[in-house]
Amino acid sequence: MTFLWLLEGIRTPFLDKLMQFITYFGQEIIIIAVICTLYWCVDKRFAYLMGFTYFSAGLCVQTLKITFRIPRPWILDPTFHAVESAVPGATGYSFPSGHTQGATCLFFPLALKVRRTWMKVLCILAFLAIGFSRMYLGCHTPKDVLTSMILSLIIASLLWKYQKYILDQEEFRKPIAALLIICSVFVAVYALILNGNGTIETKYAMDCCKASGAGLGFAIGWYLEQTRLNFSTYCHSLHAQILKLLIGLAGALLLRKGLPFLLGTSILAKAAEYFILVLWVLIIYPYLFSKRLRRE
Repeated sequence: MTFLWLLEGIRTPFLDKLMQFITYFGQEIIIIAVICTLYWCVDKRFAYLMGFTYFSAGLCVQTLKITFRIPRPWILDPTFHAVESAVPGATGYSFPSGHTQGATCLFFPLALKVRRTWMKVLCILAFLAIGFSRMYLGCHTPKDVLTSMILSLIIASLLWKYQKYILDQEEFRKPIAALLIICSVFVAVYALILNGNGTIETKYAMDCCKASGAGLGFAIGWYLEQTRLNFSTYCHSLHAQILKLLIGLAGALLLRKGLPFLLGTSILAKAAEYFILVLWVLIIYPYLFSKRLRRE
């Protein structure tokens, strides 16, 4: 808390807005939009690697959150005040930082992928800045941010090192998909047990089940796409690529807004919502535009 008090002392209206802008790039919507762009239009293989990193780290972070159950800084110290505009987006427990996890899982693989040194530096500075913004805004302590960042860096590094076994070896597809399915189900069951015995509130269990639904959707979608569809990102023109991306994102947005009305807002309904959304990205929409390409 000492460091957060120090940062509170240097706050200005300009820095508040700047840090709120920076922290936005660690949000789920930005990360998913980048993965969709890569997956549908640019580099499917790298998008898979980024997806494995993001969803695996997300399951780990959510498990740690409900295990340690550390409150937000303003709850730990009622005299401390976070930047007001950042509070609505700070849901769930404080430790570890979900925004930092998302940012690290997005920008560190990009740093490993790009070749130019200045781009690598820019990517590294991006997730460091997002982690710092979470502390400046008063949403997380240094322990929250550093733990999440280190965990995400370890997972991203391991997946990058062993990517050829994960992404390119057919004999490993089924066990890898099964492992991610088991981990996703475990996290959901763990959250539901803690919620059932009154250890955690429903809203915290729901965050875990969202991650579980997404992880389950990713595992099944990845396996089916690789073994049944194997679509190509190719389009005959840049205009067609942009149109494909916009239609896919619009479809995801419609599902995001419409599924709660169809499924409800229970814990399992939220898990199903994220499961369907990830399947839309990985298998349903690629099948639709692959089918159209075959007709042309």
